[in-house]
Amino acid sequence: MNRLALCLSRAIARVTEAALGPYQTAVIRIGFAATWLLFLLREYPHRQELYGPHATWSFGLAQQLTSDNHAFTALMASDSPAFFEVFYLLAVVSSALLLVGWRTRATAVFFMIGVLSLQNRSVFVGDGGDNVLHLMSFYLVFTRCGQVWSLDARRAARESAARARGERVAPDLAGLALWAVSGLVLLAAALTGRTGGGWLVPAVLWATWAGSALWWAAGRRARTSEPRILLDVVANILHNGALFVIMAEACLIYATAGWYKIQGSRWQDGTAVYYPLHLDYFSPWPALADLLSANGTMVMLVTYGTVIVQVAFPFTLFNRRVKNVLLAAMMTEHAVIAVVLGLPFFSLAMIAADSVFLPTPFLHRVGGWAARARDRVLRRTAPELPGQRFPEPDEQPRVGFGA
Repeated sequence: MNRLALCLSRAIARVTEAALGPYQTAVIRIGFAATWLLFLLREYPHRQELYGPHATWSFGLAQQLTSDNHAFTALMASDSPAFFEVFYLLAVVSSALLLVGWRTRATAVFFMIGVLSLQNRSVFVGDGGDNVLHLMSFYLVFTRCGQVWSLDARRAARESAARARGERVAPDLAGLALWAVSGLVLLAAALTGRTGGGWLVPAVLWATWAGSALWWAAGRRARTSEPRILLDVVANILHNGALFVIMAEACLIYATAGWYKIQGSRWQDGTAVYYPLHLDYFSPWPALADLLSANGTMVMLVTYGTVIVQVAFPFTLFNRRVKNVLLAAMMTEHAVIAVVLGLPFFSLAMIAADSVFLPTPFLHRVGGWAARARDRVLRRTAPELPGQRFPEPDEQPRVGFGA
């Protein structure tokens, strides 16, 4: 009994004392933000036909559907072309800001609003990758995804260094202004009844806004104060719970996909991969598709290998070596799908979801490579001032982008 109680106390301490997987959550933040940003930029010329007033799925049809399924979309607040243009631009900006990790608590919420609003506006525009992005944008709100590789982490490191030197840290006016404007928008939406369908997303928005106020108030006290410690514990629990859900979601996606494939006759006889390679819609490079499907043995191996990897992956999470091999195989498969079948955003979304399982030493190594590449660029482009010295990669703290 004592051993069980000790193990339980250690588990509780591990979940509450720190936000686990900071590098993994940073990678999925960067991956999903980059995927959505690239999609919005690529579809910018077609935005009106996809999600705007000129969409085939008209504003009236979208109103009827959202009133039935209570899906959240801020685009139902108005059918004005000007409102849509401003909203689309804000979706692009929020994705870019989340990518670099600027005010991640706020930009993660804005990112979720952009994803849910645009996708729920035209529900028949999208694929499996959009479904993954739809879910992950909601989960990211509950994570502390800006602890590393972000502008927030760099700012926190500079403020900590300034306090250590006894210097006064300037108040966070930008964060306060962002909080005030967000509150006014939320209040206006609530008073006019334009908070979107359902209650879940508006409740999350208000809870996040109120939590930011509590965090700011607690931050004015010492880090060892009881309110600050309590908020840290709550934030760590939410982060770790959301991280667990993201990992479970990725496993569920692969497990269900693999078991459904097993039931298909084309997957059973080893020919399923052949057919999408010869569909015009999925053949941007016909010559490459013909080359890959010319060898029947290769088609059979890829078909069976896909099913085996998808079904086996959730069962290999406790064996690090096997898990890493299957993870590399799945990422390679999605990269091939992006090129051969012309589905880049689906593949990017799946690779971003897979990144949550990447080992931390590998991510440290990637961060070191990025830091050295950044320093080389700075040395070549920045004018050298008297007494200036760029720090070596080993001297830099493990916070901020490229650390």
